[in-house]
Amino acid sequence: MMLQLQQVNRIWHQAPHNAFTDLLDFNGALWCVCREGSTHVSGDGALRILRSADAINWHSVALIQDNAADLRDAKFSQTPDGKLLLLGAGALHDRSRYSHQSYIWQSEDGVNWSAATAVGEHNIWLWRMAWQHKNLYALGYKIGKPHFVRLYHSADQCNFSAVADIYSGSYANESGLLFNSSGTMLCLLRRDPEHGLFGQSQPPYTDWHWQDIGCRIGGPQWLQLPDGRLLCCVRLYDNEVRTSLCWLDRATGRLTEALALPSGGDCSYAGMVLRGDTLYISYYSSHEDTTAIYLAVVSLAADD
Repeated sequence: MMLQLQQVNRIWHQAPHNAFTDLLDFNGALWCVCREGSTHVSGDGALRILRSADAINWHSVALIQDNAADLRDAKFSQTPDGKLLLLGAGALHDRSRYSHQSYIWQSEDGVNWSAATAVGEHNIWLWRMAWQHKNLYALGYKIGKPHFVRLYHSADQCNFSAVADIYSGSYANESGLLFNSSGTMLCLLRRDPEHGLFGQSQPPYTDWHWQDIGCRIGGPQWLQLPDGRLLCCVRLYDNEVRTSLCWLDRATGRLTEALALPSGGDCSYAGMVLRGDTLYISYYSSHEDTTAIYLAVVSLAADD
C-alpha cells in the first residue's frame, strides 16, 4: 500500500507551546485536542479543543483548565452510546501527597464538558483508552520507581480496576491499544531509552507476548486498516528526530518507516482518523518558528 502526503496545514499556534494531540471523527466533523502552555513542561498547561467541518478551517470550542495542575496528554474516546470522553493527566502543583492524577471529562456535544473526575491510582498515568464491545480498557504507567505498566478495566467510565501488571523492568510508559476482531489486545509500547515493544494478549489479558520493534519511539498512536495492516504514527530518534508513519508487522513485531511528515525537534504525539482511503493525522512539531499543531492529509492507495 502506498502512502501519499496530500497536504499539511498548521492549525493552531496561539500559545507559546502547543503540543500533545489527539484526533476524533464526531458528528461529521474532525475534533482535535492539544495542550497549551508556556513551555513543554509548565504549571499553566491547559487542554484546547478544536473543531473543523472541512479539515482546513479550525475553531476553538472549549478550553479545560485546572488551577491545581498542569493538564497534559489528553486522549479522546467515544462510548458505545455516543458520549465523548477525554482522558488526561494532571501534574499537580502541590506534591506533598502525590505528584500525578489521571482525570476523565465527559461531553454530549464536544463543546460543553463536565468537571474532571479523578480515575485510576495516584502516580499511575493512564495513557489511552480502547473499547472491546462495552468494556473500556486503559494502560497506565508508574511515575517514578519501581517502573511498571498496569492494565485497567472500567464498566462505567469512572471506576478503573486493575487487571494485571503487564510489563516491568525498564522505563516503559506511553502506549497505544487496539483490539482485533478475535478479541486479541494489541499494544505498542514506548520504552526509554530502549527500543519500543509490540505486545499481544488473549482474554483475560493477563499474559502477554512481547516483541522488540527494532527502534526507539515516542508518542505512539496507531490504527488497524480494514485489510488488517497496522499503521503507526510515532516519533523516531535515529538521524534527525521526526514524526513518521510506519508499518508494524504483527508476525515479526518490526516497525518499518513509510512516510516522514514535515517535522523536527520537539514533535509527534499524533491523533489518527481514517475516512475511506484518506487518513487525517494531527501532531505537533517545532520545525518552524514555534511549537505548533499540524494536520496532515495522507491518501492510502493500493500497490500497483
